[in-house]
Amino acid sequence: MKESRIDLTFKDKATLAFWKICSKDSSLGKDVFLTHGTFSNKKICMGISEFLVKRGYTCWILEWRNHGSSSYIKEPYNFEKIGKEEIKRAFHFLFQEQKLEKIDCVTHSGGGISVTINLIEYPENIKRIKRMVFFGCQSFGAGYTPSNRLKLLIGKGLGRAFSYLPGKLIGRPHNEDYSFMKQWLDWNLAKEFTSETGRDYKLEMPQIQIPILSICGSGDNFVAPEAGCKDYLESFKNPTNKLLVCGKETGFSEEYSHSRLIYSRAAEKEIYPEVLKWITV
Repeated sequence: MKESRIDLTFKDKATLAFWKICSKDSSLGKDVFLTHGTFSNKKICMGISEFLVKRGYTCWILEWRNHGSSSYIKEPYNFEKIGKEEIKRAFHFLFQEQKLEKIDCVTHSGGGISVTINLIEYPENIKRIKRMVFFGCQSFGAGYTPSNRLKLLIGKGLGRAFSYLPGKLIGRPHNEDYSFMKQWLDWNLAKEFTSETGRDYKLEMPQIQIPILSICGSGDNFVAPEAGCKDYLESFKNPTNKLLVCGKETGFSEEYSHSRLIYSRAAEKEIYPEVLKWITV
């Protein structure tokens, strides 16, 4: 297995770390774009990438600015910038520079939100993506219970007080600036998915008719709970989409958490084969 880093540049001289994972057995036409979520970096995507590469795929993992090996910037930053700038740059590299005809997408958490924004903003990319898998992805369904709403309000209060949310305290690779997380917190408190200018992304999600497998963990009760993932998926209004709930009641070995859903030995055995099955249909 070979891992190589490609630096994608911006006009502001910032660079995005874009990782190509492949092997001598990788086949033409079997390419998967992956990206992580908040408090994270490429590591969370490595398990599923290695699994797919062993089965003939080439995986391309994008690290956002301020994460992993990408540049750190000081200007305001949010999910819209990731979708409209970073994923745009990565897709340009894949489609225009690498001349790939079509790809599949596998994302974790906020990575799926950002891909959604990109496809709404640049609908020409829709025809270039065959199928998508969202691990733990939602943007407006974390506040349906009183306890979760309280957590969102506490997150806003702590973020305002300290200017960041401390991911490292809970074992994540990165902290996140409050200016970044505020957008996700506000979406979930308002049960809305809108741009900074008021554009209603939820109303435009049905234009994305790419088949989507949304995978959620029964043990993820806050970041991407089952109800939130279900509502997010149903907003695409595509009957071919599928929700997979991973927990003991649905035949899995554990009540999967937000991170173990995509990166764990158990996920490799039980969940990764479902991803493979979905993208090889």
